[in-house]
Amino acid sequence: MNEPIQTKSGFDHQRLNRISAWMKRYVQERKFPGSSILIKRYGQDTFHYAVGLRDINGSKPFTRNTVVRLYSMTKPITSFAFMMLVEKGLCHLNMPVSELLPEFKYMRALIPGATSLDQTISCAAPTLHQLLTHTSGLSYGFNSGLIPELMREGSLDFKPSQETIAKISLRLSEIPLAFEPGKKWEYSVSIDVLGRVIEVISGQALDTFFQSEIFNPLGMTKTGFRFRKSDVGNVASLYTPLDGDAMELNAADKGHDSLKLIDEESGSPFWQSTVYSGGGGLVGTLDDYMKFVEVLRNGGMSPQGRLLSSKTLGFMMQNHLKGDIASSGPQSFAEQPMDGMGFGLGGAVVLDPALARTPGSIGDFSWGGMASTFFWVDRVSDMSVVFLTQLSPSSSYSARSELKALVHGAMIT
Repeated sequence: MNEPIQTKSGFDHQRLNRISAWMKRYVQERKFPGSSILIKRYGQDTFHYAVGLRDINGSKPFTRNTVVRLYSMTKPITSFAFMMLVEKGLCHLNMPVSELLPEFKYMRALIPGATSLDQTISCAAPTLHQLLTHTSGLSYGFNSGLIPELMREGSLDFKPSQETIAKISLRLSEIPLAFEPGKKWEYSVSIDVLGRVIEVISGQALDTFFQSEIFNPLGMTKTGFRFRKSDVGNVASLYTPLDGDAMELNAADKGHDSLKLIDEESGSPFWQSTVYSGGGGLVGTLDDYMKFVEVLRNGGMSPQGRLLSSKTLGFMMQNHLKGDIASSGPQSFAEQPMDGMGFGLGGAVVLDPALARTPGSIGDFSWGGMASTFFWVDRVSDMSVVFLTQLSPSSSYSARSELKALVHGAMIT
């Protein structure tokens, strides 16, 4: 367990210590095996704390340098990478994905209220903007409905040990969309398909593009699509409170063990990943991910120069839906609040903290991962927060809203 690091930056230090007490309680109550947090304000370390274990059986501590599965916290990085190509004039957001991935040219979508897979109509291919905003008609296997069930049966969720993103994208194009593109919002593998788009436009494998264009400039030496030899002995195990599928966001089948081991360091598929999942394939550390989050806060600037323009980042962090997610999203999605929350390019945007029922600033940009990881950027308060743990699914507890309340409860200026 690490002692809190605190500096003067508009926080009440005693109230900041409530965060460490909250983290300890989650470990003591066997909700999380361990966790770590880093808060930066005005670009300076304001608070860091780590508690618990990264591996319960081995009694190995969860530290600032522990390597975790980032899962969907990959999506903001993929979206950021894609916008780098947009800035170069190599594509535009209204472009149909079929212009780059021809297999998506002739698409069909389920009719509203469909009860069988043959109830479809011809529809347009999703645009790149619809991929970015989860309005493409694609879905996820852990959602409910006919298409998610078909995706589960066909292993179309871009897991690390499956084929390649090119082959999975091709198979995905052969099934119907869950709805006509643009009709509603549904959390999906859209960003995985976008990762394949990046490969086609750049002529590089996604891992190579990320490394040269983002990770190297930011010094993110611990982030990638695979665990590395240097990670041996420092990888967190993954746990679930469920008896059933640990990737089922809406499952209620909690078992007798709230920390059931489902993926440990030895034997994890992330040692030999063949799928460079732009939607959920990255692994990394607390400080590495904070380097990316700080680029969002800094308007696109990195230690080696500008990666994106501040105008482009501002555009990404705007709400790109007609209203909040709740006004166009399915009931099945429960990873983050939908009321009062819009969606930008790569993450959620706070439209109304009161409707979201979570303290925060209008414009907060955030996203999390299936293993209960979370980050947000508050440009009003000039603050970045990254929280890491390893418990799936992320809907198991209300940790994210509790954490935001704790952080805002400690701010005095």
